Amino acid sequence: MRLLVFNLVTDADDPILGFTARWVSALARRVQHVDVITMWRGRVDLPDNVRVRSAGRERAFSRPRRVWERVHRAEHDHPGEHRALARALVSLVAVRPDAAADAEAAGRAWGGRAARRSGSPPTAEGGAVAELARVLGEHGFEPLVDGLDVTMRRCPFADLARESPAVVCGIHRGLVEGVLEEASSTLTVRDLQVFPRPGVCVLHLGRHEGAGAPD
Repeated sequence: MRLLVFNLVTDADDPILGFTARWVSALARRVQHVDVITMWRGRVDLPDNVRVRSAGRERAFSRPRRVWERVHRAEHDHPGEHRALARALVSLVAVRPDAAADAEAAGRAWGGRAARRSGSPPTAEGGAVAELARVLGEHGFEPLVDGLDVTMRRCPFADLARESPAVVCGIHRGLVEGVLEEASSTLTVRDLQVFPRPGVCVLHLGRHEGAGAPD
């Protein structure tokens, strides 16, 4: 038989409730095991088949302790869910009269936010291109920079770009412009070649009209 005992004090030296330790010892001789849940544990000399667990009043805890353990559970979205959402949004924008302009404006806002996350924006031309490559890389475009030409070896939404190039490519063009604007760069998008090779787009940058050569 196993026995569970609840009491206020388990302490052989307690002047009032010290007898409870003797009671537990006596009970332990008659059962297989005794578990004691007590508010206060002091000096005990109990048989091996007795286990005492304290709520901690002897260590100045005023109530039983609550132990919380955070369990990390990764939440994984299915890639298909993102594709479905993107397709729904693209189809919604595509029917607007100014779909291309709206898409580019959304891309500019996206690019500005992405660039601001990196901290202080670069001002030199080379720094702006490097920042652009960083943002494009973070978003899955696999950029390859050659001077002012940026080859994007992967389009994260290639299937949607084929279906609605004005919207999807407009967003991506706006993304580039937003990054460059956030960097206070004199560069702009001169041309965006869409799929000159399967799955590859090429971005040609140039300086704004009237902008001088960088120092």
